[in-house]
Amino acid sequence: MKLNELRTTNRLLLILIVPLVFLLLQTLDFIFVPLVGAMFIALVFLPLVRWLKSKRSPKWLNIIIVVILFLIGFRVLGYVIQLSSKEILATNDVFLEQAKSKLAELIKGVEVFFGVEFLQGERTLQSVINRKNLSKNLLPTVDFVTGTVSSLLTMLFFVLLLLADSINIQKLLGNTLNKGQHASVRTFRKIEKDLITFIKVKFGVSLLTGIGVGVACWGFGVSFPVFWGLFAFLINYVQLIGSVICVVVLAIFSFVELELGSGLFFFVITITSIQALVGGVLEPIFMGRSFSINIITILIALMFWGFIWGIPGLIMSIPITVFFKILFEQFESTKKFAALMSGSNS
Repeated sequence: MKLNELRTTNRLLLILIVPLVFLLLQTLDFIFVPLVGAMFIALVFLPLVRWLKSKRSPKWLNIIIVVILFLIGFRVLGYVIQLSSKEILATNDVFLEQAKSKLAELIKGVEVFFGVEFLQGERTLQSVINRKNLSKNLLPTVDFVTGTVSSLLTMLFFVLLLLADSINIQKLLGNTLNKGQHASVRTFRKIEKDLITFIKVKFGVSLLTGIGVGVACWGFGVSFPVFWGLFAFLINYVQLIGSVICVVVLAIFSFVELELGSGLFFFVITITSIQALVGGVLEPIFMGRSFSINIITILIALMFWGFIWGIPGLIMSIPITVFFKILFEQFESTKKFAALMSGSNS
């Protein structure tokens, strides 16, 4: 009887604790998002730091090297953003006028088809695309950029703490999950190896996608190929739905410059083929079977972490899921959950 009461108490506590944990994750996202992101970034630099230690390099020099590499990566990204910004500013409102004209034609065609007047011609379009409205729309963008820079700086701080062993994930695993030094080391090395492979492959695949989309835009004469290449590179980190968003947004954008006939059709086919080839063929080959996660698990992870942390949650949802899948595979009691996540019967 007492055993049943204990089980009931444990279940009630679990029901109370789980929502509380979710609430804390959402409320303290300004801490948890940079921390989790820093964990994945630190894993990439960890083999380098370990190699430098084997060469008896001092800890302060290792940290400086990591900071320099981090800043170089940040500078390269900033340079590409700067290129795309110059590209957009160099249009001198030509594209904007072209967009207004094409949009007016589209609206007129829809009005004729339905026999209803939705918008009152050019005046309404000008009121939609005027400087005042654009400035209002830019405010959330400025807030987003400010928040992103703040998160990146916080993330860099956590990366340095992790690499300096101020936050030791291996010891944490040993003290909580694996009650044994050898087991915790083995688990941590497995997580480290597989996640490094995942991050490297995802970066390479996203880079190939960005280059392919940028070249396709340049080849078909679509404006801002550098910007769209950068957009495809970044949005590809959102597993499954990122490629769909990229194709849909580019198809809508290219409608302004390309004719509705063969030009637009072949452009959409090209960027769809790039996404399908890189994301549907190359990525699974490079990832290997060890990273196989079924679509249902991916969708649940995207919805959950997207709800908890927004855009950063969408980006980190799959690495987090891979982390838990690898962790579940290390214990007999949780291997069935890992098999369920991968869709395998074993």
